[in-house]
Amino acid sequence: MQQQRYDVVIVGGGVAGLSGALALARARRSVLVIDAGEPRNAPASHVHNYLGRESTPPGELLAIGRGEAAGYGAEIVEGRVASAEKLPGQGFRVVTEDGRSVEARRLLVTTGLVDELPPVPGLAARWGREVLHCPYCHGHEVADRPIGVLASGPLAVHQALMWRQWSDDMTLFLHTGPEPTEEEYEQLAARGVAVVDGEVTGLEVADDRFTGVTLASGRVVPREALVVQARFTARSAVLESLGLKPVVQEMGGVVIGSYIPTDPTGATEVPGVWAAGNVTRLTEQVIGAAAAGLMAAGAVNGDLITEDTRLAVAARRG
Repeated sequence: MQQQRYDVVIVGGGVAGLSGALALARARRSVLVIDAGEPRNAPASHVHNYLGRESTPPGELLAIGRGEAAGYGAEIVEGRVASAEKLPGQGFRVVTEDGRSVEARRLLVTTGLVDELPPVPGLAARWGREVLHCPYCHGHEVADRPIGVLASGPLAVHQALMWRQWSDDMTLFLHTGPEPTEEEYEQLAARGVAVVDGEVTGLEVADDRFTGVTLASGRVVPREALVVQARFTARSAVLESLGLKPVVQEMGGVVIGSYIPTDPTGATEVPGVWAAGNVTRLTEQVIGAAAAGLMAAGAVNGDLITEDTRLAVAARRG
């Protein structure tokens, strides 16, 4: 943080933040990216559905992005932002947890979200490996293998029928989820999805591979992948320090998480503050987050151009 005031400070250095940094640096803006180094997809082995970068390891994709943004002059530092505040005149002050502060004319917040998993012992350790949630991210990699769906809410039947696209060996574990309706039981039976009663109490692991689930009865059901419904909670503390409030998002009448609302360009209700990526769009995949960062960067630069023009006119008038 050598320079004390930047055109734009970007909080979060994932693909959304780096995409924004790249575009803004190419627009000849002074840019600082502050990144805590906690990418959501760190447990995953590869990024998928990213055209031109299919199956790239997440860390490698970020390293490429950092190099590209830095190559155009963006400054990228490690740190965790504690809060941000509006300055009395124009701009913002951003304060990190270690007490450093920097000023910015505009803010772009790309802090992502946290996946909150059902409280079953062993799930977190296998998250992103064999414990999965998104079939478009991981379905191809577990195709034709024995897959289980852990029911913890009303969306479990929908998940089981969706993942059936990738494997004909599907089991729905009712666990703590609601009893399927008669229509849902018929749908599951028609698609060949087995249904198992009883609470799941743990995961079986052998040679560092998930091999099945253990039921409260002691029965072990062999599986090679387990689908769960995580709750997606936006990392919104920085935005909340500016007065923005997260709202809940529903899917099929079920709350799946919380996010910070923005307009289509990423602009928040606080003038001068934009957000992009999973902090504002919970179900966005990596390529979508990168696109959102680019969209926000264009809007931020346009806003700065408007301000630059206004100031130039005022100066010319004396």
